[in-house]
Amino acid sequence: MATSLYERLGGTGAITQIASDIVDCHLNNQSISTRFANSDVNKLKKTVAEFFITGSGGPNIYKGADMLTVHKGMNISAVEFVAVLDDALEALQKNGIAQREQEEVLFILYSMRSDIILI
Repeated sequence: MATSLYERLGGTGAITQIASDIVDCHLNNQSISTRFANSDVNKLKKTVAEFFITGSGGPNIYKGADMLTVHKGMNISAVEFVAVLDDALEALQKNGIAQREQEEVLFILYSMRSDIILI
């Protein structure tokens, strides 16, 4: 039986740390940090963690809006989208996630591009 991405990422604790690190990277990334200037950082980290946990095959705990709804009207550029992917990769590497899992996460994130960059 195949192991879920959730399990291969290390489960809830590890994914929560990865999500926290992604948000920290976003806050320090000059390309996108202004997008998060008025955010409740703890709530954002919790939401990102829940999204990753659910999306990677873990418990279905994400109750937030879909990506299209969340990003509608934000006019996110392709450059900003790539900055988000770069931050995700940095957080995955920081947490010692293997290459295969890094690629899977980035593929999943990239697959949401059309729901985030609305032309």
